Amino acid sequence: MSKLPRVSGAEVVSALEKEGFRFIRQHGSHMILRRTEPFAQTTVPNHRELDRGTLRAIIRQVGLGVDEFNKLL
Repeated sequence: MSKLPRVSGAEVVSALEKEGFRFIRQHGSHMILRRTEPFAQTTVPNHRELDRGTLRAIIRQVGLGVDEFNKLL
């Protein structure tokens, strides 16, 4: 299993858009992204650097593995 990279919220959004997610709305510094098939929704903080636990939770919510996510970056 690969290590989690240190990434910003914008980099996570860019990677998830490659996986079929689209930006829905933003509330404060939190961006909400959604995919219709298969349905998944997640919230990504628009911070310079995400905590590793937060990033791991986002990856788990969208149904990816760490290796798959690293390939999207």
